[in-house]
Amino acid sequence: MASKKDMRRDDLIVPYLEPEKDKSEGDMMGTMSSTLPMAAIFTRNKMVGWTAVLFALQTWLAETPETRRTSNTPGYFSVGMAVMSLFVTYLPLFLPPGPVNRAAGGSGTEAPAAVPPA
Repeated sequence: MASKKDMRRDDLIVPYLEPEKDKSEGDMMGTMSSTLPMAAIFTRNKMVGWTAVLFALQTWLAETPETRRTSNTPGYFSVGMAVMSLFVTYLPLFLPPGPVNRAAGGSGTEAPAAVPPA
């Protein structure tokens, strides 16, 4: 039984320390609140615009001092972008596009017009 002696020493124990989180770890809510307004502006989709507003408000209200220090854009900027994207999607309701004047000239890609016989 003497050969089964425990050889571990208390002075050699190293306590476990949790590794620090990687700084490049992204915030998904922040990413969504910054990309959804752009998608709403490009597609002029009202539902994407309202979703962008909701995501931006949630991100802004859930900000902590740590996320304020590490994020590239502040929360109120994301809310402003979302509201602007919503404004752009509803813009045709307030400023409808003018009439298209097709008689003024073509784009040059259509077939030539037939010449009437004289």
